Amino acid sequence: MPDPIRLEVCVDNVQGLAAALAGGADRIELCSALDIGGLTPSAGLLRAASGSPAPVVAMIRPRGGDFCFDEMDIRLMLDEIAAVAAAGLQGVVLGASLADGRLDARTLERLANRANGHGLSCTLHRAIDLCPDLAQATVLAVELGFERILTSGGARSAAEGVNGLRRCFEAAAGRIAIMPGAGIAADNVHLLRARLPLTDVHASCSEPLPPPSPAVRRFGFDSGARRQTSLTKVAALKAKLRA
Repeated sequence: MPDPIRLEVCVDNVQGLAAALAGGADRIELCSALDIGGLTPSAGLLRAASGSPAPVVAMIRPRGGDFCFDEMDIRLMLDEIAAVAAAGLQGVVLGASLADGRLDARTLERLANRANGHGLSCTLHRAIDLCPDLAQATVLAVELGFERILTSGGARSAAEGVNGLRRCFEAAAGRIAIMPGAGIAADNVHLLRARLPLTDVHASCSEPLPPPSPAVRRFGFDSGARRQTSLTKVAALKAKLRA
């Protein structure tokens, strides 16, 4: 039998962590602020995830916006990597870009070296989807020692980015795991399985939260875009990957 396809679920709170684990996630990506693509999780959330029965990797991203980081950002990210290691988690999720969209190899090397020095695995996140040449970026990730790449193939969703994903798989040549993500769910993952040699899949398996009260919205405490991990959706996607 072929090896099972691993499901990584991204979560940004303890409720999501519990739902992802109960639904059968094989790996957790721990973040904060998933509504803007994910930021570095808090110290408390790192601690809460330290007892997870599934491996946990933590996003290292100190702010929203682009992935062009200055020296102050980088120093903060280096300290955040150390905090992830101190919490006993298994890896970090990294990305850094140049102004033209290419990967910032120098910054990524610094971050990856710090992570490797702490015994942490490294995932390259969707900063790669901004790259003008996905194959070239994939090769760079291999050279920098990354374990896997999270990508939608340069498109808004993995389903739309199948051609780009295929270029990543071809450039990887088995040297690094290519993990499609963005918009993947139980009702469409078969489209990717039919066209790509999947080993890992990334999803949020989330659903919208009820709208905030008018007062909370008026004061700006909630944008109204928050979502919550669904145990049912995690389990449904996991079942499709087993089939």
